[in-house]
Amino acid sequence: TGPTPVPGHIYKEYWNRDKIREHYNFTKGDGGEAAAPSRWVGSVLIVVLCCFIVLENLLVLVSICRNKRLHLAMYIFIGNLAASDLLAGAAFMANTLLSGSTTFSLTPVQWFVREGTAFATLAASVFSLLAIAIERHVAITKVKVYSSDKSCRMVLLIGACWVIAGAVGSLPIMGWNCISDLGDCSTVLPLYSKRYVLFVTTIFTLILMAIVGLYMRIYCIVRSSHAEIASAQTLALLKTVTIVLGAFIVCWLPAFIILLMDASCPVRACRVLYSANYFFAFATLNSAANPVIYMLRSKDMRGEFLRVLCCCGRARGRGQPPGRAGVPLRTSSSLDRPRKGECGFGDTLGTSGTSWGQ
Repeated sequence: TGPTPVPGHIYKEYWNRDKIREHYNFTKGDGGEAAAPSRWVGSVLIVVLCCFIVLENLLVLVSICRNKRLHLAMYIFIGNLAASDLLAGAAFMANTLLSGSTTFSLTPVQWFVREGTAFATLAASVFSLLAIAIERHVAITKVKVYSSDKSCRMVLLIGACWVIAGAVGSLPIMGWNCISDLGDCSTVLPLYSKRYVLFVTTIFTLILMAIVGLYMRIYCIVRSSHAEIASAQTLALLKTVTIVLGAFIVCWLPAFIILLMDASCPVRACRVLYSANYFFAFATLNSAANPVIYMLRSKDMRGEFLRVLCCCGRARGRGQPPGRAGVPLRTSSSLDRPRKGECGFGDTLGTSGTSWGQ
């Protein structure tokens, strides 16, 4: 693998385009990223899917911003997840457009940015799911209205999601890579260290297990609590976020298995790793599935989606009080008349003003 580089030498290699071909030839052999007619067809389909993902999640964000009935803690966290899904679609589209023969025209630093943004958006999705689980657990166990620390906790959780996600995605470009050690190179991501791939996959798996544990605890608390806590709306909301978590696991599990195989297989020993792009494309479907889940599970969000699509929100908002634009006069929401111990912005379990499962 050559002599150990002197300090700073590794960063000089970041601008050496020959490094890309060297690493791909070592891990995949000649033509590891060569263009082919079938690849172009697949790339077009992926780009179309990514455009759909961006538009879908943009619709979620616009709907939440427009309708103040959706300015609840749970919807804000869902908006954060939608933002990560939107960026994931954009990152995967850019990754697809810069793959194939275009890969060999990139410098290592450009390659790290291409792959790092994809890892960062994946990390943001995982940490967003963790933030939702933490918010649900705190809301259930406190059994009272969010106090003045509500906004602070939301900002801290959402801010931590993006800071940690950015840090995880930037580790390779900061030096945790295999530019100076070909023997440690990943087959799926030829400039990434196998140890980094194993680290990220392990961390994400542990976080998902922790999320599952939190939801199991929440269900136990709700099922064993008084009727006021175990309301139909609460159970419907828990079912919705559990479906979102389940969809993430189903879509990403094959890709996680591929990454674990990548970290353990010797170079060129596992041929299935050469088809990793198909597993990542399947994983991207998760970003397209989430908005569909929101629409099917939430009557309020479904109605706002339709108003945005029909471009009639402004007309409906004329003559209505501020913050009620585009909201029908009759709704199943209880936001107008908070229950005892509730306020108009939040609620005991984060379900006031919603109609999940309807």
